[in-house]
Amino acid sequence: MEIGTDENPQHWHEEIGEDVGNRLNWLRAGVLGANDGIVSVAGIVMGVAGATSDRSPVFVAGVAGLVAGALSMGAGEYVSVNAQRDSEQAMLALEAEELEKMPETELRELAKMYERKGLSRETARRVAEELTAHDALSAHAEIEFGIDPDQLTNPWHAAFASMIAFTIGALLPLLAITLSPLDARVWLTVATVVVALAVAGFVQARLGFSPWGRAVVRNVGGGLVAMVITYAVGSVVGTHV
Repeated sequence: MEIGTDENPQHWHEEIGEDVGNRLNWLRAGVLGANDGIVSVAGIVMGVAGATSDRSPVFVAGVAGLVAGALSMGAGEYVSVNAQRDSEQAMLALEAEELEKMPETELRELAKMYERKGLSRETARRVAEELTAHDALSAHAEIEFGIDPDQLTNPWHAAFASMIAFTIGALLPLLAITLSPLDARVWLTVATVVVALAVAGFVQARLGFSPWGRAVVRNVGGGLVAMVITYAVGSVVGTHV
């Protein structure tokens, strides 16, 4: 079997590694947004459902939570990822300045880093010289900061991914509790949220190449705790207001 064919797992892993930074960025924002949407809105509607049997307050509270949460997630992701991007650009600018002012010192520094990774002095020097001749800034940025200058984190991608994921996640408990019969809405919402969180945990684990069992248990357990507490709080408040 030739290396690089579709049947070869090595080729598959190489393709995955080519864009791992952007992939992890989307994964982080998407999974966080979906989980937060499911749990947050489920908690809101369950809390209101514990206080009243009317559909309107539950629906209004759920929609308000969905809109506010989606905007908050998007804005938060944009600000945090923008700050990360600014930091990356600042480090790249500083490294570019050092490469221009003291190229020999930077070359020796790069060779030393490869020595610490296990290469012999001669091999490390040769690797450093070849990488410097090809793209000095990328070589230093990768080994020193773990940054690819051509694939910096994108704040807009993270913001929109988080907003869309939050909205999709939030719609599930909102629709479940709104469309279900009154006498079964709580249990049907709980079942919907459990399934949604289990799927989200499974997808997160599969995309991140980690064991899916722990991710599913973690997601489902956290969601159940949130719903139980908010429903109990809503029930207590509803009887005293």
